[in-house]
Amino acid sequence: MKQLTKAEEDIMQILWQLKKANVKAIIEEFPEPKPAYNTVSTIVRILESKGFVDYEKKGKGHVYFPLIAKQDYSNQSINKLVDNYFQGSFKSMVSFFVKKNDMNVKDLESVLNEINKKEL
Repeated sequence: MKQLTKAEEDIMQILWQLKKANVKAIIEEFPEPKPAYNTVSTIVRILESKGFVDYEKKGKGHVYFPLIAKQDYSNQSINKLVDNYFQGSFKSMVSFFVKKNDMNVKDLESVLNEINKKEL
């Protein structure tokens, strides 16, 4: 799966939230200053060429929808982060974030409890 640019990811976040949207609806979700219609339209077409979105014709326009689930993209992105920066070690990644974010023992225990719940 290809990586998304920041602009592409911003649009995908909106499409994941809305499920289906035309370019105008995507633009409405952006904070001010809103991007230009042509900019968003171009990025959506790039996402289509990368296989992230598809569309259905609606009148004279298109309604776009994601082809890749947010969870699938998130998993791939996390795995790439771990591989590229932590030599494939999730333990090293967690250790890094604990140290850099001054995570206390109570917070770490809370994270471990959440992990244990998901394993059951």
